[in-house]
Amino acid sequence: MSKSSVTSIAARAPGTRERLVDAARYLFWDSGFAGTSMTDLLERAQVNSGSFYHFFESKEALLREVLQGYIDMLRPYVVDPAFASTAEPVERIFAILSGYRERILQTECRYGCPLGRLALEIDPENRPAHRLIAENFRGWIGAVRECVDQMGDALPPGTDRSAVATFVLVVMEGGVMLSRSYGSVEPFDRAVAQLREYFRLLLGRGGEAAAGAAG
Repeated sequence: MSKSSVTSIAARAPGTRERLVDAARYLFWDSGFAGTSMTDLLERAQVNSGSFYHFFESKEALLREVLQGYIDMLRPYVVDPAFASTAEPVERIFAILSGYRERILQTECRYGCPLGRLALEIDPENRPAHRLIAENFRGWIGAVRECVDQMGDALPPGTDRSAVATFVLVVMEGGVMLSRSYGSVEPFDRAVAQLREYFRLLLGRGGEAAAGAAG
């Protein structure tokens, strides 16, 4: 193997810090924060404790790094692909939800939103972690709010657009949670179908309101 090939492989290989974050992301999702031991982290990342403490002062510090990573990945991994699939505002929302449905199926209904799980598990007094979780949720709501804003005058006057976007998040989180508990994607599908009906009625009312104003 040439020197250039070795250098190229080394450049692609994840570093110690990246391996720790990747291991934590998986284990916190799979086993929960409390259920993940330092031994679990070190074994999955294939590093020793000295290397861990070189990068992170504690497991809580690693948790914050994972949560920041979710913030950074929201647009490129969740929102942008969904938005690229369609230009229609309502369908963009359902494209985002479709991505979560795929994760449910791919994991045989074991998928649980990692943020939702951590939000319930992390002690309320751990404000630094909860601030990052809330920032994640605000980013998600903000992306849906973009779609809602694009609906413009099709919405009834006075519609609380932030509340609509928040409602979409609540439907997603609840649908994912129920599907994991039931071991079936059906609860998620039923919730999303009802959400679609909600938008049909909401936009229908918007058209009626616009016609009434014109009259």
